[in-house]
Amino acid sequence: MRVIAGTARSIPLLSRDGIETRPTADRVKEAIFSVIQFEIEGRQVLDLFGGSGQLAIEALSRGAAGAVIVDQSKDSVSIIKQNLSKTRLTDRARVVCADYMDYLNRTGERFDLIFLDPPYGEKFLENALKRISEIDILKSGGIIICERSAEKALSDDYPALRRIRDYRYGRTGVTLYRAEALN
Repeated sequence: MRVIAGTARSIPLLSRDGIETRPTADRVKEAIFSVIQFEIEGRQVLDLFGGSGQLAIEALSRGAAGAVIVDQSKDSVSIIKQNLSKTRLTDRARVVCADYMDYLNRTGERFDLIFLDPPYGEKFLENALKRISEIDILKSGGIIICERSAEKALSDDYPALRRIRDYRYGRTGVTLYRAEALN
């Protein structure tokens, strides 16, 4: 696992051993960033299920202004901090050790890009999408990038979010939602 492009290009990233984390495959990450390449520069990013922090780090490497990386595991938070240090991106990121729903319920921050890549077998993705659609966390026109099992279906029915695209990369599915402008 490595940073694909930008200021930290080719720097290898650490990840936790075991089944608790599932790093995004390089080919899937490359495809995601190809799709959102013009949505990154100068933007604020939230990586809600941080793991190794690789999605937020990739965005920072490609010019995102700042990132918040959330993970409930102290071991993952340690790995994320090490990866930020290796890539020299620590000054533009904040790492939060918290449950995803606790973070969503208390944050007052707003973001342009939100990465959701939770464990596949749980309802975390649906719960996070529902809560994000209920609170004012995603800026108008902002994008949510959801990584999921290709077999997992996601709803189109989230208030203020419009499903814009679905992609399949082997066993991995990626769904993008955009925040609708409020009138």
